Formats: sequence, C-alpha cells, structure tokens
Amino acid sequence: MSGKTVLVTGSTGGIGKETARGLARLGADVILVGRNADRAEAAAAELRRDTGNPGVEALIADVTRQDDLRRLAERVRARDGGLHVLINNAGVAKERRELTADGVEAAFAANVLAPFVLTHLLLPELRRAGRGRVVNIAGGVPRGRIDLDNLQGEKSYVGLASYNQTKLALMAMSYAFAERLEEPEVTINVAYPGHAYTSMNQNLTTSAYPAVARPLVPLLKLLMPVLYGGAAVGRASTSSIRLASDPGLADVHGVYFTSKARRAPWPASVRDRRTRDAIWALCRELGRIED
Repeated sequence: MSGKTVLVTGSTGGIGKETARGLARLGADVILVGRNADRAEAAAAELRRDTGNPGVEALIADVTRQDDLRRLAERVRARDGGLHVLINNAGVAKERRELTADGVEAAFAANVLAPFVLTHLLLPELRRAGRGRVVNIAGGVPRGRIDLDNLQGEKSYVGLASYNQTKLALMAMSYAFAERLEEPEVTINVAYPGHAYTSMNQNLTTSAYPAVARPLVPLLKLLMPVLYGGAAVGRASTSSIRLASDPGLADVHGVYFTSKARRAPWPASVRDRRTRDAIWALCRELGRIED
C-alpha cells in the first residue's frame, strides 16, 4: 500500500483503529477520522509509534453532521497525495431515538447517510487516484426484514434492533450505489467484521437490547470481553483490510464479504429492488445529493 492514501472513519478506537493499524503496517498513508480531537491525535500518535509509519494523521468530524462531512471532504481534497481508499467504518448505536442537528435519526445518519454522502463527495478524488475503492462496514446480524416505514425509528425504536436495521439499510444503499457505477473507475463493496467488544457495545445498557434478551444481558456483559475482546477486535478488521489492499480484488465490485473475507450472498432484504430504490431515494433527499 506504499504511496496510497486511505481514509477510515470512526478510527480512533475499536475495529476502525485496528483497520487503520493494519493498513499503516502495509505502508499506506492513513487518515483517521474521529469526533474528539485529543482522542484522534492520541490514536494517530499510537499508530505511528506502533507501525513505524509516519504517514498517519487525524482529521476531526462528526459523521452524523452533514456540515462536518462536507468540511472533511474539503480537507481531503486540499491534501497532496489524493485518496485511493475510503473505508466507511463509523457506526452508532443509541439506546433511544435521537435526532441530529440535521433532523435525521442518529443511527441512520451515521450508519447509512454518512457513507452515502461522503462517498459522493469523495468520488472525484477516488476516480483521480485510479481504481479507487470504497469499503462500507456492515454490522449487527446481517439478516431480517428492512421496514421501509420505520427506517428512522419513526414507529418504534429499540437500540440494537434499530442498529441492525440501519446496517441492513447500509448494505442496500451500497448495493444500489454499486449498480449505479457501471464499469466503475471506483469499486464499492461491503465487509462484515463479525462480533467484537468495542466501546460502542460496552456502553449500551439493558434497555438497548430487545425485551426477550434483557434477562441475559448480565451474562452477556461477562462473556463478551472473553469471547469478543482483545484479539477478536483485531480479527474483526480482516475483511476490511483485505478489501482495501488486496491487488487481486482491484476489480471486484458490488460484493458482500464475510468476516473471513469470503464472498457471500447478499441478504434477501437487500436483494429486493423496491427496498434498495426506497433507501437510495431517502438518502438523496436527506443528504441533498443529486445523481
């Protein structure tokens, strides 16, 4: 990856930071993106020390805010070195429904709308790089129904269930985006990381879980650090690192990869064209993007 620049959102901790670490070890210049300046600078300094790669820097943006996304894109465009890979990793899970400053439900804003908007804004940079790549990170349980009448929790909202639906919606949006880039100069794929015990799920309380699972939450809190902490967080970056760096995947486009970096069928709800078209139209409206 020497000579290539990668931007990873949500990369000051968890899976995003391990993805950035892996790519920095491969020689890439890596741009970390986080909301907190101190945490972002500390993460960049850690990765520079750990990998011996001086080309790790941090930019600050809250991906739930569209003004921040546009400022982030402007800063990337102003840099030397271009942009070869965009990894939309940042994710949000909320215990209760919250609206952003733009009036969008927070999890939908971070998990679906931000990758849609940022990819559109940075497509010219990725095209100029030649065979640019976009990797969108799925999550939750990648199956089930996408409720088009409840995409932003308008009817009901349960933290992890709503998070899961936004990640399915991300997959549908990514599929639709890939369809619209015929014979692409930029590839778009989705990577499923698997389970990892990160700050996002560590901070969730019992009320974020579906009612049927709540009696088990104390046990889950004991088991999760053992089963999905430590090295599991690093393993969860496997698929995104491979999609970003493997020369053999340079022409792979519109594909869903498992946590073991293997191709897999898209979930049934994602294959439904009506669902994809509805989510695409909503993202265009909310993100103020024209095709």
